[in-house]
Amino acid sequence: MAFGLGTSLTQTAALRGDAMAIVDDDKIFSWRQFEDRVARLAGAFVHHGLSPGGRVVLLTLNGHRSIESFYAVCWAGGVVVPLNHRLSSDELVAQVRDSAPDIIILGDEFTDLAGPLSAAAGTARLIHAGEGQAPPGLLSFERELARARPCAEQGRACDDLACIFYTSGTTSAAKGVMLSHANLDANSVNTRAELGLGRDTIHLHHGPLFHIGSAARLFSVTAAGGTHVFLPRFDPGQTLAEIARTRVTHATFVPTMIRALLDEPSRKSVDLTSLALLSYGSAPMPLSLLVEMMNAFPDVRFVQSYGMTELSPVATMLGADDHASGRSDLLRSAGRAVPLADIAIVAPDGRRLDAGDVGEIIVRGPNVMTGYWNRPDLTTAAIENGWMHTGDAGYLDREGYLFVVDRLKDMIISGGENIFSQEVENVVSAHPAVAQCAVIGLPDSYWGEVVHCIVALKPGVQTSPDEIISFSRAHLAHYKCPRAVTIYPTSLPLSGANKIAKAQLRAELMSEHVNIDDRRKE
Repeated sequence: MAFGLGTSLTQTAALRGDAMAIVDDDKIFSWRQFEDRVARLAGAFVHHGLSPGGRVVLLTLNGHRSIESFYAVCWAGGVVVPLNHRLSSDELVAQVRDSAPDIIILGDEFTDLAGPLSAAAGTARLIHAGEGQAPPGLLSFERELARARPCAEQGRACDDLACIFYTSGTTSAAKGVMLSHANLDANSVNTRAELGLGRDTIHLHHGPLFHIGSAARLFSVTAAGGTHVFLPRFDPGQTLAEIARTRVTHATFVPTMIRALLDEPSRKSVDLTSLALLSYGSAPMPLSLLVEMMNAFPDVRFVQSYGMTELSPVATMLGADDHASGRSDLLRSAGRAVPLADIAIVAPDGRRLDAGDVGEIIVRGPNVMTGYWNRPDLTTAAIENGWMHTGDAGYLDREGYLFVVDRLKDMIISGGENIFSQEVENVVSAHPAVAQCAVIGLPDSYWGEVVHCIVALKPGVQTSPDEIISFSRAHLAHYKCPRAVTIYPTSLPLSGANKIAKAQLRAELMSEHVNIDDRRKE
């Protein structure tokens, strides 16, 4: 893999020239203009002290300056560190201190963090990537770009570090996942064909770019020569309106976003006929929600991706043909290994398991991260003989389809029986009143753990904990059914990656001051 991200951009710009590369509200840039802005921004970065391997922190909402920053940093030989803007100031300061950046780029919404982040970074230059005049102490993105001389593309490739993505840190301190140019190029190779990305692609980027599932699509769409369309953040109404306005052909969503789109009142009144393919992943997809989505968009092809940040991120895909096959068993699977990945299932002692046996999912290939930033101990624990231990439990069937049954840490052991939370969530999510569902294990003096279900209801619909438990017992073995159900008063809390925040829910339920309707049934 001798290809680098900067080289990918130069090749696409040479081939596509004046074709449309970026649409950001009323701003439109051709590939030639995009490349020129990247080269000049890279020159500004070098002028302000960025050297090969130096880090640049990016704290912005989605937009043309975000993708320009990603590519300009790599073009100049540096390393992009996109931070989760939903974190607290203390968490952001800790990640800035850990990554030790030379430059910090702040969007309009985050300039109030300039002081603490600057103090954490020491001598780092701060750049304002927003509209209007830069606040005191920050350099203007547009002014620096306009007066900079273009920088020669530095030719970083292969195992050269390209990005550091900090994991969510829901169970421990966030870890910086180091991804190389080869890692991200391998992901493009692994996904482009199945996603049908090409020059006619118009891809909507609405998911946060601090999440690898969203950021990796920047690189694959660029490599394919498609068009990037940006929304600053996900909003169901705005997303549907933008699909209609710019004739979007491709978009990707997590399950919570799909639920919001299906419930959006404007969905049936906007023109969505341009949509060719919707991909989904990042969190478990309830079968009932998947079927509802497929019925709502009968002319759209669907693709599921499974992976993790440490895998750049895709390891398996359930393709459009699988979705259209009529085989309901495949809709519960995560698909088969992508071309440049190898999948295996192992027991705790490392033994390879046979088809149908549940164990830990491990992955090897050029998509496996180079390691955790500043944490060689964690790297050694996660990667063994080239195999990345995912921490997910699952099994392979005889056709090579992967079925993910749970995170190992989320598996509930009650009365000596293993209960996979995703299996229970799939059943409860099929209840007609349930919009969102999370299943966790709570400590119990007799059983060890008991199954506890938290649900958010659809608007205007009512049900009771007893009804949900009865519904579960009609579809699950008794020992797998929730012993208690919490009707949550609002939508369930989400992480920065728009996954249901189980750790937060567990902490709330363990607290003595929870102000929600909690009724138990023995």
